[in-house]
Amino acid sequence: MAVSQASLLLQKQLKGGFFNAIMIFPENYPVSPPAVRFITEVWHPNVYQDGKVSISILLPPGDDPNGYELATERWSPVHTVESIVLSIISMLSSPNDESPANVDAVKQWRENREEFRKKVSRCVRKSQEMFSNFARCRSL
Repeated sequence: MAVSQASLLLQKQLKGGFFNAIMIFPENYPVSPPAVRFITEVWHPNVYQDGKVSISILLPPGDDPNGYELATERWSPVHTVESIVLSIISMLSSPNDESPANVDAVKQWRENREEFRKKVSRCVRKSQEMFSNFARCRSL
């Protein structure tokens, strides 16, 4: 499956989901990046099992000691909450399977797209149920 087809597959699977996340800003923000963690279940190669998001722009500024990212790909104080959210949306639809945070998810993404799709669909359904329950409670 071509990368663009795979991205479309994932976009379609995530459609309709309500994925809640929190951003935690350090005291020295914007010098240092915030941390982002999903609080709803997300099955994705670039999301750790505890929900922590793994994307380059959330890594501390400067050169990568392991040489994986360029300094220009890492955190810079010019990033905004909007640019972070846009990067996460992009990451969700186009996983970076060269730098996985969730080894099980990336293995399934590479080797068994149908099972990957099913697991993502379960996460979407759970998120919809949570949202529906929340909306119902608010109307009381």
